[in-house]
Amino acid sequence: MNISIITVGKLKEKYLKAGIDEYLKRLSGYAKVEVIEVPDEKAPEILSAVEMEQVKQKEGEKLLAKVSPDTYVIALAIDGKVKSSEELADSLDKLATYGKSKIAFVIGGSLGLSNEVLQRADERLSFSRMTFPHQLMRLILLEQVYRAFRINRGEPYHK
Repeated sequence: MNISIITVGKLKEKYLKAGIDEYLKRLSGYAKVEVIEVPDEKAPEILSAVEMEQVKQKEGEKLLAKVSPDTYVIALAIDGKVKSSEELADSLDKLATYGKSKIAFVIGGSLGLSNEVLQRADERLSFSRMTFPHQLMRLILLEQVYRAFRINRGEPYHK
């Protein structure tokens, strides 16, 4: 299985990089996983609604440019379906069973995802109704993907 984490912005925090590198290393025994970063749009601190949509639109175009037509896309969105770790594991297992070998998780920037990205997505996944920094979501997502592989292989992993 080939899994891409396509995300807006460059990761700067060393502690997050260390955690992400650790989970990428752990996942290497289960799947080919890569993190693809696209540049975020520079914007002033205070934006109008129109300007916010323009930023999301530009970031969305960059995200979609990294998605091939045969990729199953899971958009991380606050209004997505909330799943347990076991349900995520089951979803990934079913995707592999039915020949979906390319999966992309898409993480938007601080303003979220554009409508075009959400429309392209095959499903929307929410980790919580709370808002998390998009940089931190990379680490949380990779940990959950790792956990899913461990669950699917019947390997021990703390609950």
